[in-house]
Amino acid sequence: MDKVPMTAGGFQRLQDELKQLKSVERPAIIRAIAEAREHGDLSENAEYHAARERQSFIEGRVGELEDRISRAEVIDPKTLSGTNVKFGATVTLVDEDTDEKTSYTLVGEFEADISNGLLSITSPLARALIGKTKGDSVEVVTPGGSKAYEILKVAFK
Repeated sequence: MDKVPMTAGGFQRLQDELKQLKSVERPAIIRAIAEAREHGDLSENAEYHAARERQSFIEGRVGELEDRISRAEVIDPKTLSGTNVKFGATVTLVDEDTDEKTSYTLVGEFEADISNGLLSITSPLARALIGKTKGDSVEVVTPGGSKAYEILKVAFK
């Protein structure tokens, strides 16, 4: 069973979602199924089938979250330091073609959210950045073609 690196914030979000599903969603869907059963013939009861489908989704998600939580290796980026890019680093890059600056924090794959600057450690860009330092250039092959970036800053927040 491989450990999955994750920030404390990402771990907390998983726990919060699991708690919501178990304490709110699960009881609500059980009530909805019981109510739909009272309406009679289950073979033609759309409410019943929809509720069962929702229950199946919830149970699948609960299992998925429990697995991720059990395999989580929580790493606090604030306790890390150094000049090399690694998990938890906030990296400021400049696109060598357009001079556009962007910053990304390298996080676990289940907490990645590129629109909020959270880059999955398993992404091609993150894999290219690992081990590099300020001033290094990296080239990444993307679906849109090859991109070159220069690392302007590596920080741990």
